[in-house]
Amino acid sequence: MAIKLYDLAGENIERRFSPFCWRTKMALAHKGLEYETIPWRYADKEKIAFAGSERVPVIVDGDTAVADSWKIAEYLEGKYTERPSLFGGIHGRAAARFVNSWADVVLNAALSRLLVLGILEHLDASDRAYFRASREKRFGMTLEAYAADIEGNIAALRGALEPLRVTLATQPFIGGDTPLYPDYIVFGSLMWARSIGKTRLLEINDPVEVWRGRLLDEFGGFARKAHGYW
Repeated sequence: MAIKLYDLAGENIERRFSPFCWRTKMALAHKGLEYETIPWRYADKEKIAFAGSERVPVIVDGDTAVADSWKIAEYLEGKYTERPSLFGGIHGRAAARFVNSWADVVLNAALSRLLVLGILEHLDASDRAYFRASREKRFGMTLEAYAADIEGNIAALRGALEPLRVTLATQPFIGGDTPLYPDYIVFGSLMWARSIGKTRLLEINDPVEVWRGRLLDEFGGFARKAHGYW
């Protein structure tokens, strides 16, 4: 039986833009596991209450429900040990935890200023009032004010990616010769940008953009085939 994944969707039900859900989809593909997605919107919180969560991703694997992208990755690694490793061992898992925290705290914060108005534009009508109210409370300002400095925000994003750029100068993936879960963590954030943002955020010759292209083509190119702009 295929794993079920509750996956954040926009007004167009085929537009799936959560960076955290993308982490999980890439992890499932890495493990070679069959899964089906169940489109979910912010207004659907009761649909995942059984997992003790108000946010996606949530997976259901037989009788087991797991919420949170990091916990899902750990679950998949522990449950499907005969399949390719997401972490490459316990030390790799420890390093991946750092990448996970860096992406959550630094990378996604930089991206949110560039994407927040695009998210609002692409949301289903049932989600828009909630999204605006909850994010304006979080940011302490209007969404328009939060997103105002586009050029400065692009520069801040590109600066935040410099450690990755330096790393990719000596190896094709964060995981080394082949991608591992840390690659999918960062790639998930850039899939968020691809799904929502109409402005290209990376130069064509940027090593991060070249790396992103490799991952777009992984697993039969399923990420490249997803609804997106660049």
